[in-house]
Formats: sequence, C-alpha cells, structure tokens
Amino acid sequence: MDVVTVSDLVVDRGRRRVLPGLSFAVPEGQVTGLLGPSGSGKSTLLRAIVGVQRIRSGTVTVLGHPAGSPALRDRVGYVTQSPSVYADLTVRENARYFAALYGRGAREADAAIADVGLGEAAGQLVGDLSGGQRGRASLACALVGEPEVLVLDEPTVGLDPVLRVELWERFSGLAAAGTTLLVSSHVMDEAARCDRLLLLRDGALLADTTPGRLRTDGRSDDLEEAFLNVVRASAQEMAR
Repeated sequence: MDVVTVSDLVVDRGRRRVLPGLSFAVPEGQVTGLLGPSGSGKSTLLRAIVGVQRIRSGTVTVLGHPAGSPALRDRVGYVTQSPSVYADLTVRENARYFAALYGRGAREADAAIADVGLGEAAGQLVGDLSGGQRGRASLACALVGEPEVLVLDEPTVGLDPVLRVELWERFSGLAAAGTTLLVSSHVMDEAARCDRLLLLRDGALLADTTPGRLRTDGRSDDLEEAFLNVVRASAQEMAR
C-alpha cells in the first residue's frame, strides 16, 4: 500500500523552478530516505508532502487525502530542521503539552523523551539546550503523537555518532511497527539504514531505488561513491 503519492509535482520560488515535476510513491511501513546535497530540493519536497508548501501544479496525496488536509493533522508528524518547541518551557513540559494535544498522557510524553535520549535533560529549559538537544526535543514532541506518517528533515544534524545510530535504530523499530517514515539527509552513510532511497539533485529525481540496487547501479560498495557515479551517468545522458 502506498501511503504518500506525488504526481507531476512542480514548485517554483520566485522565477526559479525548485522541483520540475516529480512523481513517486512511498510505501507503508518503511523508512524512505530522501538523499541529496544541500540545495537539491529536499526540504521543499517535504514541505509539500506535509501541506505547507505552495505548489505550482501536480498533486500530493497522503493516506488518501490531499496533503495538508485537516484529516491528516493528528496522523502526520513533521520535524523541521529548525527546532519547533517552546524555548521557555522544559523538555518535559513541551512533550507533555504536545501529548495533551494528541490526547496522550504524561507516561507517553516521558517515554518519547527517553526514546530520543533526553531523559537526564527532561527538567531543563529548551532555551538552555544545545542545538542538537533542541532537535531531539522536537523529535520527542512529534513521536509522542504516534503518527502514522513521520516526516523528518535532517533529524540527525549535529548529533554525535552514537546517538545517530540509536535514533536510526528507533526509526527502524517504528517502521517495523507500521509507521511510514520519510527522512531527509545529505549524509550518504545514513542511506544504508533506509529501506528505499529517493536520490535528488538540483530538484530532479535521479533514482528511486534501494541501497543494494544503488551499489549495483553505481558500481561501488561505497554508497557515496555509488551516488556520485549515478550523478555522473545522469549528467552524461543529459549531455547527449
């Protein structure tokens, strides 16, 4: 079953075309990685999927509804690159506030805080946290709602390697339980942790693939090198 369907999506910003007409589908219960360098259109695409990006043409459907529909408000979680939590509240207060909005309780809020490794910082004001900790606080507030679809825009930026691994293990566990995750990153070693990969460059979808197929198509066991080989092959094809 496809949870997200994007058809002929075109997005302009001013006179610049950011997304030139993307089409793809995201299946249920998988971690789909949106990979590409900074400026490739990843954040714009994620904004379109959650319904906060003005589009020029095309359609985006999530769980059978147009992106951004009121029916999706408690079914889709979204974590932006910039932390979206209240700086003058503690981590615990933020999580419990968002839990109440979703009809959840303190126990679920505390569990979400523990899931992102902020148990020891639960009583600290968000404004006193590091950038990476604030990002994790935002993730906890998204997780507490137990959304069916979780959209994460570069959630591991600024995190230490150990915590990055722990978060990706958490993402895999959520997918195994039925949650559909769409995670953007410009770090190619995270691609290996995804079930499927959407490779973007300059707004164009270079490949809709898997880590295994990317290694084969890119003629390298190193995913970054394989991605670069796919980019070079695409450029040569366009130059013909």
